[in-house]
Amino acid sequence: MAAMTTSETASATAAPTAPDRAAPSTVAGEREMLEGWLAFHRQTLALKCAGLNEEQLRERAVPPSDLTLLGLVRHMAEVEHSWFRNRLSDEKAPSLYCTGADPDGDLHPGEDATWNEAYATWQAEIAHAREVAAPLPLDHRGTGERSRTGEPFNLRWIYTHMIEEYARHNGHADLLRERLDGTTGD
Repeated sequence: MAAMTTSETASATAAPTAPDRAAPSTVAGEREMLEGWLAFHRQTLALKCAGLNEEQLRERAVPPSDLTLLGLVRHMAEVEHSWFRNRLSDEKAPSLYCTGADPDGDLHPGEDATWNEAYATWQAEIAHAREVAAPLPLDHRGTGERSRTGEPFNLRWIYTHMIEEYARHNGHADLLRERLDGTTGD
């Protein structure tokens, strides 16, 4: 493998930049409201990672938890992948990071895992989610079902669940970021 130049090294480990984050409308219709809150929470996770280097993004800053910001981004890529590709669209796509040996592989980035790869994968899954959901009504039922009850999921439920999933993990990201460099905020 060829050695990287200084500019390639800097690019490969460049700190994530802060995204533009728009507050959801307070008077939107149901779909716009759901999509607005989901976009807000997606952008919030990116904001929590902004300005940190690769080492900070990998740091397990809240012992005894082994959570990292890099792991959270990989996890949310996996969650987007699972809900929109497999449960909404029935693509039967294999997991991105999870394996039989490590069912939580998304949360356990190995030494070869990078921010650039994780972020690109996450953004690709978000773009795909938007694309497959856009033409569907909120009542559209996906192909997946609740394992305990056999109940189907509709797009409205998936959007609501995704908002909950991001909100939960953004709370984790808040704690990690504060421990890493003292940054607080929403």
